[in-house]
Amino acid sequence: MKERAISKRFFDDSWKRSSYCGYIPSPGENGGDVVLNGWLRRRRDLGGIIFIDLWDHTGTVQVVLGPDMGPAYEQAKSLRNEFVLAIRGKVRKRPEGTENPSLLTGDREVLAEDLLVLSPSRPLPFEMSEADRVDENLRLRSRYLDLRRPFMQNNLRLRSRAAEFTRSYLSSEGFVEVETPMLTKSTPEGARDYLVPARVTPGRFFALPQSPQIFKQILMVGGMDRYYQIVKCFRDEDLRADRQPEFTQIDIEMSFINEEDITSLMEGYMKGLFQSILGEALDVPFPRLSWHEAIDRYGSDKPDLRIRSEILDLDAVFSGSSFDAFKKILDQGGVVRGLRLPGGASLSRKEISDLEARAKELGAAGLAPFAFKEGGLKGPLVKFLSEEEQVRLIAVSGMQEGDILLAASGPWRETCEVLGHLRLETGRRSSQVEEDAWAFLWVTDFPLLEWDDDEQRWSAVHHPFTSPNLEDLELLSSDPGKVRSRAYDLVLNGTEVGGGSIRIHDPAVQQRMFEVMNFTPERARERFGFLIDALSSGTPPHGGIALGFDRLVMLLCGAHSIRDVIAFPKTQKAQCLMSGAPSDVDPVQLSDLHIALDLSEEGKRCGSGGEE
Repeated sequence: MKERAISKRFFDDSWKRSSYCGYIPSPGENGGDVVLNGWLRRRRDLGGIIFIDLWDHTGTVQVVLGPDMGPAYEQAKSLRNEFVLAIRGKVRKRPEGTENPSLLTGDREVLAEDLLVLSPSRPLPFEMSEADRVDENLRLRSRYLDLRRPFMQNNLRLRSRAAEFTRSYLSSEGFVEVETPMLTKSTPEGARDYLVPARVTPGRFFALPQSPQIFKQILMVGGMDRYYQIVKCFRDEDLRADRQPEFTQIDIEMSFINEEDITSLMEGYMKGLFQSILGEALDVPFPRLSWHEAIDRYGSDKPDLRIRSEILDLDAVFSGSSFDAFKKILDQGGVVRGLRLPGGASLSRKEISDLEARAKELGAAGLAPFAFKEGGLKGPLVKFLSEEEQVRLIAVSGMQEGDILLAASGPWRETCEVLGHLRLETGRRSSQVEEDAWAFLWVTDFPLLEWDDDEQRWSAVHHPFTSPNLEDLELLSSDPGKVRSRAYDLVLNGTEVGGGSIRIHDPAVQQRMFEVMNFTPERARERFGFLIDALSSGTPPHGGIALGFDRLVMLLCGAHSIRDVIAFPKTQKAQCLMSGAPSDVDPVQLSDLHIALDLSEEGKRCGSGGEE
């Protein structure tokens, strides 16, 4: 009866919220009368007067409750943190000297005249004032509390604004939003699929989409011309800070276009998004690097250009030196590369030793340090270099007094990537990085194919529908590893935020691609028959891109994990700690699906579940 009475009072017009906590009017406006709804964030009983901080998503306001409230005052004595309240009262200026400049409402307060407890709160696992310091797993178990943190409120509201801008921008560019299926066919050419058993066709399964890739290409065959979708995708793979089993991407496809159309569209989108959300003016066009140049100069296909240092080509310096270890590598077709650390000559012996250990951990045979001190080179290998070679090494590396050069040798890609890791790890801890910069970059001309040692065949670097560079088409059969693709990635501050390609629209080229990947005609037909048929039905040249929306919002928010910009994320074990998913299901449900579980140790190792 008491709850019904409260509900009846609350839905009376006299209790209708007139203002948000963070936006209460100045004293005197509208007579100063307000009705507020929110959560009790803090309560202070000063003996005769009770102060509470009332919070909603707009901010916090101080409310004063006194004995003249009658029974409501007695009720206020039993209030606890996170009770949901309705407060009716008058706005007034805070007494001089009691203002709180950290609050938007810090110069005013509400003198309560009446209150309603709309919902009590149990004792909570952590105080909201301490939530930022609480273990993440505890916060994820009580995500409904974690979402009340201003950090999460701001992130999710920024995410909403970013989605709103995305739809507005793409609509203005002539794009049509089309939903593609969530239950589709398993085509396991990338990460593992999440499978969904089909009850009405026993023994068969749907897959949740890793991407709408095939469907958006078919939309181009269908004449949609410009498609987009802010879409959920699913991948059953090992997780990292910037990965989730379910994630959101901005999916885009266009007909009758080339790479320049995609890059121009995306640069306009990013320029408008950053201006709209952060008030930041981006310079366009963004710089571009081929994949080979990115690896050679930065040791990464997603380099962080905020770090000013680059990997240096030292082949010419050591090709004629008497240092046999480097010369032998060069004679075998390997490379010698270096990384200059400004001011690194002051590193201790232990710090240099730690860098050498890290290089070995990453796969290098070792590091050769050269320090520039007192006008000359110092280091254990200097004795193997003539004076002329030392002068050349200083000139090529650009070393100055107080710098150190770390040299490594070995196969080209592996050597560059080792130094690329060291570049990131040392650069982000030093003054070399421009912390507040937004460093965009297009990486282009990726390899089309890479050799899969496990399956002993060529596999697609991006996906099997990426068009080869037409200049390299003849190499597709004779030397597949040298074929460049018409693929491109958009990188921001060392994070890949999007990737796409011009697609294969010629069914003959698509068939050649399948053949190089060792797909028999029967296998290609089984997995991609409907796409092959579509491509043979009049297909326009087309291409597109998919932006990782979670990653993009993470960077806009300045967060360090995409879990901080997703309302209900999974852990690194793909679990939802709040709901307990994944969970057991009723045996009757399994029976309906004609599925039997093999939970023996042998069954777990095989990863199998038998069918009845």
